[in-house]
Parts: sequence; structure tokens; C-alpha cells
Amino acid sequence: MKVGRIELVASYVALCILSVVWLIPIVWVILTSFRGTPGVASPTFIPQVFTLDNYKNLFNPQGNQAFYIMFPRWFMNTLIIAVLNMLISTILILSTAYALSRFRFAGRRFILNIALVLGMFPGFMAMIAVYLILNMLGLVNSPWALLVVYSASSALGFYVSKGYFETVPKDLNESAMIDGADQLTIFIRIILPLSKPIVVYTALLAFMAPWMDFILASMILRTPEQKTVAVGLYGLIMEHADLFNNFTIFAAGSVVVAIPIVIMYVILQRFIIQGVAAGAIKG
Repeated sequence: MKVGRIELVASYVALCILSVVWLIPIVWVILTSFRGTPGVASPTFIPQVFTLDNYKNLFNPQGNQAFYIMFPRWFMNTLIIAVLNMLISTILILSTAYALSRFRFAGRRFILNIALVLGMFPGFMAMIAVYLILNMLGLVNSPWALLVVYSASSALGFYVSKGYFETVPKDLNESAMIDGADQLTIFIRIILPLSKPIVVYTALLAFMAPWMDFILASMILRTPEQKTVAVGLYGLIMEHADLFNNFTIFAAGSVVVAIPIVIMYVILQRFIIQGVAAGAIKG
């Protein structure tokens, strides 16, 4: 008993140390967003002068800093794409997972193997091909191109959802079919209400994909009006070569961008954990 208690205490101490290490960069960015002195470096971890001007300048630029006024536009571009991608990708992923979980058909095993192999390759390997295809379709420099790419590739992420659906008893399908329900009715009115954790998990990941993506968005989007927050904030300190004066405003923008994700995770944390646990165990 004594040895087990010592191991438990040691585990808690290790977790506390790791939590502090992980939180230090986040706390530093938040403090930097309130720092009154410009620049990347600061003589102290806690700012000597606190101000809200960085947030004010982010939404209401002063003087000739007209570039900052586009942050609300970047934010709305990203929000619209993220919400639409969440709706479309969630439908595609859950439908694909349900079909591969419940039905047995020719080529099913081949699809599962191909999806598993393709998932092993990093997405940026296809960036050039994706860019050339979008260019031929006239979608370069359009936020809608991001929605097309995110949605078209979303169904490959069905494995966790498939694992969760396999934990739902198949007897429910058979009973509903005896009562005259078709597969679409069973899926919408029976399976989905019993699968809230995986639905929430899938929707949150689909929302986060465009919200956090930088590589694809930076390659496709060119004009300032079309950029997302990740690309716009990067250009704020790099493309305009004003890292010294703009870094605290960049930090403020990073905090604003993180707020929706943090709120969603805190509210939906219970469903996310249940969805990952059940899907991982069965999958």
C-alpha cells in the first residue's frame, strides 16, 4: 500500500511539472498581448507596463496602420469556412463510418486498407498537386478553395467514428428494420442520438482544421482581404517586416483566435473524452 501511494504521489508531481512546462509558453503569449512596450524580447517575464492598446489596435488601427483593420475580415473568413467545413465534413465522416461499420459489401476491406495507407502520408506531400488542380479550376486566392479541399479529404478520417459505431448494438438496426424503418431513418433517428460523443468529437475536429491551418491557406490565399487569421497574423509580423512594433499585436491576435477553441473544448470536454475512448478501444 505504501509503495502504491508513493507511485501515485510521484505521478501527480510529474503531471504538475509537465503542466507547468506546457503552460509557460501560453501564459507568456497572454502576458505579451497586454505588454505596453513593443518588441519580441522583454527584460522580465511579467510585463512592467500593462495596456489594452494591443487589442484596440487589432480591431481599431491608429494612424497609418490600415493593415490591422483586416483582422475582423480574417476572423470572419476563418469562422465561415470553419463552420461550413464542420457541417459538411461531419456529415461525410459519420456517413462513411456508419456505412463501413454496418454494411458488408464487395471492396469494403480494400477501402479500409487504402484509407489506412493514405492516412500514413503527410498531407503536405500533395500540396503541389492540390494547388495545380485548384488553379485549373480558378479557385486560387479564394477561401472557398479551402472548404473544397478540407471537405473532399475529410471522409478519410472515419476510423475513430467507425470504431464508435461498432460499439452500438446491431440489434437496434434489426429491430428498427422489422418495424419498417429504412437505413437513413435508422442512422438519423436511432444511431446519431446514441452517438453524441463521437458526433461532437468529429464536429470539433472539423471546426479546428481550417481554424488552425497555415500551410495550405498560405499557399492558396494571396490578397489580404481573402486571408484567414493564421495567414493574416503571420503577414502582420513577417510580410510587413515590422516584427519589433507588431509582435505584441500579433500576440493579442493569437489570444483572440484561441478563445473560440478553448470555449468549445471546455463546454464539450465530456463528449470529446467519451468519443475518443470508445472509438479508440473498438477501432
